[in-house]
Amino acid sequence: MAKKQFKAESKKLLDMMINSIYTHKEIFLRELISNASDALDKLYFKKMTDHTDFSKNDFYIEIKPDKENKTIEIIDNGIGMSKDDLENNLGVIAKSGSLDFKKENEKAEDIDVIGQFGVGFYSAFMVAKKITVISKAYGYETAFKWVSSGVDGYTISECEKEECGTKIIIEIKDDTETDKYSEFLEEYKIKSLVKKYSDYIRYPIKMEVEKQVQKENDDKDAEPSFETKREIQVLNSMVPLWHKNKNEITKEEYEQFYKDKFHDYEAPIKVIHSKTEGQVTYDSLMFIPSRPPFDFYTKDYEKGLALYTSGVLIMEKCKDLLPDHYSFVKGLVDSADLSLNISREILQHDHQLKIIAKAIEKKITSELKKMLSNEREKYEEFFKSFGVQLKFGVYNEFGVHKDTLKDLLIYISSNDEKYTTLSEYVMRMKDKQDTIYYACGESVDKIKLLPQTEAVKAKGFEILYMTDNVDEFAVQMLMEFEGKKFKNICDGSLDLDTDEEKEQINKKNEQEKEKLEFMKESLGDLVKDVKYTDKLTSSAVCLSSDGYLSMEMEKILKQMPNNNGMMKAQVVLEINSDHSVNEKINNLYENDKDTLKEFAKLLYYQARLISGLEIDNPQEFSNLICKFAID
Repeated sequence: MAKKQFKAESKKLLDMMINSIYTHKEIFLRELISNASDALDKLYFKKMTDHTDFSKNDFYIEIKPDKENKTIEIIDNGIGMSKDDLENNLGVIAKSGSLDFKKENEKAEDIDVIGQFGVGFYSAFMVAKKITVISKAYGYETAFKWVSSGVDGYTISECEKEECGTKIIIEIKDDTETDKYSEFLEEYKIKSLVKKYSDYIRYPIKMEVEKQVQKENDDKDAEPSFETKREIQVLNSMVPLWHKNKNEITKEEYEQFYKDKFHDYEAPIKVIHSKTEGQVTYDSLMFIPSRPPFDFYTKDYEKGLALYTSGVLIMEKCKDLLPDHYSFVKGLVDSADLSLNISREILQHDHQLKIIAKAIEKKITSELKKMLSNEREKYEEFFKSFGVQLKFGVYNEFGVHKDTLKDLLIYISSNDEKYTTLSEYVMRMKDKQDTIYYACGESVDKIKLLPQTEAVKAKGFEILYMTDNVDEFAVQMLMEFEGKKFKNICDGSLDLDTDEEKEQINKKNEQEKEKLEFMKESLGDLVKDVKYTDKLTSSAVCLSSDGYLSMEMEKILKQMPNNNGMMKAQVVLEINSDHSVNEKINNLYENDKDTLKEFAKLLYYQARLISGLEIDNPQEFSNLICKFAID
């Protein structure tokens, strides 16, 4: 029998198939199963258009591993191939019979064959030293056998086969130090690959498997014994959950699917199931977890939705489908409209993906807003887990997503120490109030202890308590909400006084200008200014920031790696003009200015501690406390 040669171009392409195009050897099984599914689709369409009696239940794909002979067979009872088909489809690489079939049969759009490029079959050469294809075309009397060991060519000859369909016999390569080809003959490996890539192929994928069965025993008291039997098992689910109508799926089914697919022991807090038609038609099934995964806030975490086309897994985590602020979402997208590259491992054109990603982001945003409006308690639990990610989304990429996310933000309010939205805060604002007041700190309890908190609440204003590192960066990126500007209550420009009160405190600062300037000079570059304030009630002193960088931002920046300490907030030491500490300041200024320098340093350290800032020289602070305590 004369061996036929692949064309020169085909030889080069075959070499690429084996060594370059596919990144994972295990892909070969997905490709051969997809080809078998296409063959079944074609026969299904043929019999349907010919009005031939048939049952779809008769169609199947079978996998037969043989460890002894080191072969694996993939069998289907689909449309099969004639001699010409074998010559044209297997003898010429990148000639797709499935694509030709779709072009020749317009109504075949409903059949949704998977193969497009005619190269998937050759992925088997990554694991095979020899491939034999035995096929009999539907409506033909004669079967043919195609045999090839790779680039050296192929043979085609007549053979015996009773039914139409195709059997592919792969002789597995010998194991090497780096590659274990024999694992593809193991039942567990085949099962896992079918589950991973081909679980939703619409025809049953069968395989004979070993099963432990308890032996029958008349003696009820005897220890149970088992024997190994073999039985045919269907490996795939066939019908994807996301292809079913939502009203046909129970809450328990959604939850079990999520737990199995994404390895979570808790049920998701939200299920988002939708079918979208338009420029790109796709199904999506997404879940919002109840808790962040253990690695969510680490560099090892990978975002992304699983990407399927016609039920076949193309990519486990397609990161381009999710924006960073929704990286906590788990799920999948299935579309037959995607233009895939030759290996079906990545997308050929990203504009389709961008259309889907934009729609996905809108859908998630819409569902979160519904949860906030209709299931407030559930939303608050969600926000405790993932609110930081939404706030990061406001700040990230120079605020491009802030209008999308601002209505999803909630904060603890001084009003009742419960969560409130920005919109709810604005609705409760006083007449003529044009500012949203907020305060930052490590915890609500620590923010409540700030002297400024006491003062702002005494004026009757509501404060938003912000306890995440990203909060102030996000708020400054927002700048305003519904025309109301944000103001940190620790900002030196905070203005709560009446005109009369402003006049009184300004007058006092002017009168005591020399004394305050002396204290400022004694503190050097630690402060930008020292002044009297009427913001405080029971506290003696506080620090306020002057400029863009707040004290809270300074704390956060100091925690970052490679921070050289250059980023510092400019602060003002504010002194309670009505506090008894002012008497000591006056006394020292009149009688002992050197001691006043030390006392000013003590007040500065005290104000830093109250603001939650570190003290650079705790030894000096301790000595100053002892000195003035004894005095």
